[in-house]
Amino acid sequence: MKLNTALETIFRLNKDQKKGLKKLGIFTISDLLYYFPIRYGDIAKTSYISDLKKGEMVNLYAIATKIKAKKSFRSHLTYTEAVLEEPSGNKINAIWFSQPYISKMLKEGELFLFSGNVSERAGKLYLANPEFQIDKNPSVQKAGSLFRDSEDDFKKLLFPVYKETRYITSKWIYHKIKKILANEDFLESLKDPIPKNILKKYNLPTLKNAFFYLHLPKKLEDAEAAKKRFAFEEILFIHLIKSLEKKKYQESGSFVIKPEKKVEKDFLNSLDFELTRKQKEVLEDIKKDISSTQPMSRLLEGDVGSGKTIVAMLASLLTVSTKPKNQSFGKLQVAYMAPTEILATQIYKEFVEILGKKFGFKIALLTSKNIQKFPSKISKEESTKISKKKLLEWILNGEIQIVIGTHSLISKNVFFENLGLVIIDEQHRFGKNQRKALRAKPQAKKEKQEDQKAKKIIKKGLVNNDDILPHLLSMTATPIPRTLALSIYGDLDLSIMDELPKGRKKVITEIFNDIEDQREDVYKKAQKELQKGRQMYVICPRIFDADIDKERSLNVRSAVSTKEHLEKNKYFKKYKIGLLHSKLKKDEKEKVMQDFLDNKYTILVSTSVVEVGVSVANATVMIIEGAERFGLSQLHQFRGRVMRSTFQPYCYIFANAKTEKTLERLKALKEAKNGFELAEFDLQNRGAGEILGNKQSGVSDLAMEAIKNLKLVEFAQKEAKALVKDNKYRKYKDLNKRLKNIQEKIYLE
Repeated sequence: MKLNTALETIFRLNKDQKKGLKKLGIFTISDLLYYFPIRYGDIAKTSYISDLKKGEMVNLYAIATKIKAKKSFRSHLTYTEAVLEEPSGNKINAIWFSQPYISKMLKEGELFLFSGNVSERAGKLYLANPEFQIDKNPSVQKAGSLFRDSEDDFKKLLFPVYKETRYITSKWIYHKIKKILANEDFLESLKDPIPKNILKKYNLPTLKNAFFYLHLPKKLEDAEAAKKRFAFEEILFIHLIKSLEKKKYQESGSFVIKPEKKVEKDFLNSLDFELTRKQKEVLEDIKKDISSTQPMSRLLEGDVGSGKTIVAMLASLLTVSTKPKNQSFGKLQVAYMAPTEILATQIYKEFVEILGKKFGFKIALLTSKNIQKFPSKISKEESTKISKKKLLEWILNGEIQIVIGTHSLISKNVFFENLGLVIIDEQHRFGKNQRKALRAKPQAKKEKQEDQKAKKIIKKGLVNNDDILPHLLSMTATPIPRTLALSIYGDLDLSIMDELPKGRKKVITEIFNDIEDQREDVYKKAQKELQKGRQMYVICPRIFDADIDKERSLNVRSAVSTKEHLEKNKYFKKYKIGLLHSKLKKDEKEKVMQDFLDNKYTILVSTSVVEVGVSVANATVMIIEGAERFGLSQLHQFRGRVMRSTFQPYCYIFANAKTEKTLERLKALKEAKNGFELAEFDLQNRGAGEILGNKQSGVSDLAMEAIKNLKLVEFAQKEAKALVKDNKYRKYKDLNKRLKNIQEKIYLE
């Protein structure tokens, strides 16, 4: 029996159990042992039946009565039902679904400790699939009390509770793990993937001890030590994989970009504003990276409105002002990938205004429907639409220096002559494979050299630089806490911009309860701004009403009903109102957003699809409905839509805040200096999974929780880098084996 042994070879599993295990992703012993408890039941903390509430996880002492194995009439599902009675006389039912054998394990009239989730059916509370154990302390039975007189009267016990699915209960998992950990031969065969010196350095338990501490803890401190060890292990391997990817990328070599200082000076003089201190710091990081023989891998986190585009523009200018390696003619090229067509179009226009008109570079726009080139043959001041075939030829032979586009840039027939820099805007909006495909364009071109048409276009004297990979600048306006960024984007160096450009005003944010008199006040304030010629966003948490009752539908605040409401409202009925949501077709969404940009709509009612989008400088007012349904970082992103000019922006937030926690979150939104403070607040209060999404990150719940611990993440990153340096990791056989298994699993996924 080994870690990779299939469970079905050591346990008798029926068809339903196999189905349940597959749903949980458990196939081997390793999968089962690395299936961590979601919590621990604590015998010391007990409850009264009279105090129970739906959704609570509780422990209670009760006598089991009326124990019966049953089968449901409709679904024929087998289950055990019992009545649990306290010494005080209060009663509650307990149901164990798909576990008829429980009826033989419980003894009528015995006092047990039951631990489980309080559920509700037909208006009555019951315990669902509770864990139980007989109480052997006679003092409790004699006293007839739920609580003991002293904490010292009994031993504090813990038991693990696992996430369940149909046919696989927490109790089933617990007993199977207990059986595995009782096998001495198996325990002797366990090999720890973490080197002994690292375990000792950070006082982490061995793999064998960690499994016992996690699944069979005698005290909570043991369970916490095991969690720390496994979180460290997962983050260590994440960083090992990221560090190896980065090392491999850097070994490819890069173009050294170091143009004359006059280029940067002329660019800065062409601007009608001065760069912020943070912009200057980030530019120094970028210049240092791109002047190296190793390709840059940098993530720029820019808070909303912090001026990332200007930084990207200067990095592009420095690149296209540089000749290719060992070549006396031509310029390096830049590929800039944006998440939407409308955003790509806007960035194209901004690049044309400065790098095209002022510096004379040729720039192209490449999306699925919009293909343009600057300058046109007729005018040096205008763009022109051209055929895709012609544009691809000009990109391939280097006549176009900067190409801005959407995912169309990664299509298999797009090749660059000498791609020096790749910029990915809102990088989390693109999948890992999409980002990788754009980076690997030079290698893809090399593989395509059999294409005769490509050979004809290649100019005489052109040096083959297809082994050189471009520098990479990824950008995001989504504030990500440092620990999360270090873990998820460990292969990228991190730069942060959290300072607004001069002249930009902080958003005046006000929070209101969703009641009519306060809404009237907000509408008056918003109307004053619209009368000045400004525009307004209204953000709603849903598209359609949940309730068809017309009177109640407005309280739901869906986008559709809000638009109808505003069209009839005395403050806004004279303004044209647009509607934007995810159910619209791509073309329809693009048109609505373009019409709002062109001021054809004064008000835009939208769902969260507007979170990352085009910059509308004239929009200075935002109303957010149902704010309690959004995360803080997301609310901050919304608010950033009205921070695109020197006009004073306003954000009015309506929330149905029933709890102190909700009020505290919204208060943080009002008081935080920047998005990074809010992201840290969200990390500590809601968890990393809420910020990034566990599915998107590929990181387990345990590691996501551990990401709150900056020291743990930094230590794991430090050790990973040390192991990768000079290939030290290769001398650790068990670490390599685990690393290979993880990499194969990622590859298969």
